[in-house]
Amino acid sequence: MKVERLPLNALRAFSEAARTGSFKTAAKRLGVTPGAVSRQVKHLEHRLGIALFERQANGVRLREAGRLLAKDVDAGLARIAEGIQQIAERPRPATTLRLSASPSFSQLWLLPRLADFQAREERVEITLDADQGLTEPAWRGGGASLALRYGRAPWPGVRSLELFGEQLFPVCAPALLERAPIAVPADLLDHDLLEVDWRLPGGGEVPGWRHWFTAAGLPMARPTVRSHYSLYSLALDQAIAGHGIVLASEALVADRLASGVLTRPFGSEYRLPSPFTYALVLPATGEAPPAARRFIDWLQAEAADFRRRTDAVGG
Repeated sequence: MKVERLPLNALRAFSEAARTGSFKTAAKRLGVTPGAVSRQVKHLEHRLGIALFERQANGVRLREAGRLLAKDVDAGLARIAEGIQQIAERPRPATTLRLSASPSFSQLWLLPRLADFQAREERVEITLDADQGLTEPAWRGGGASLALRYGRAPWPGVRSLELFGEQLFPVCAPALLERAPIAVPADLLDHDLLEVDWRLPGGGEVPGWRHWFTAAGLPMARPTVRSHYSLYSLALDQAIAGHGIVLASEALVADRLASGVLTRPFGSEYRLPSPFTYALVLPATGEAPPAARRFIDWLQAEAADFRRRTDAVGG
């Protein structure tokens, strides 16, 4: 008999009746009526042209043909059940999200928060490229390549979602203030100033100490920057060690301020707004796959929470 013609419902009813020796018990196991089991067995017997059970007043008893068929049917159903179980337990392929972000933003803002998303999305595999260049975003099957960038939108050929703006302000180790208190901006001229030197892809000067002193009312100040770094993380490590004062990006220093290893000499005063923002860069066209959509929603929620926290601190 061809597979597509097998009376599968009838075979299952027969198997249960053969195993239990009762149409009534088989019906309970299958969640149907005893009459339904009886009809299915009769249908199978009619298809085969042979009686499989002896009907008796107190139940049914398998004939020899029934015993032979029951053995093969049980083995076949067991094989099917095993195959279904193996498929159900087979690891599903992970969805891959490739994220491109600058090294400092990756280390100081994104990674401490990314664990939350990964805990929620165990089947989403994150690949993080710490790269200052703008990686071309793209939807890739069920995943995506996305970029988090600091700069001034719009970027050509892509869409962007602004996450938050930026404020720059001096930070240092609490121990440094204990050695030499800082009361007014001019006091910083007597300290070692640390500066991060980097330029945005496509041009654009990132505000530095010169811009901060001008905004603080000291346009003629000539700050002496004794140490220059290409990464914020390096400059922050030196500041934490008490070796100087760094002009910090709020997004990159918030966690260290919260932990107490760094502090603001001027509190919420003398903050320099940056003309640049942090943004998530997306493909110009197409719809985000479900996993990418969930990441985008999560990231926007994290950014909104960060804005609320920093606004509260800034007053």
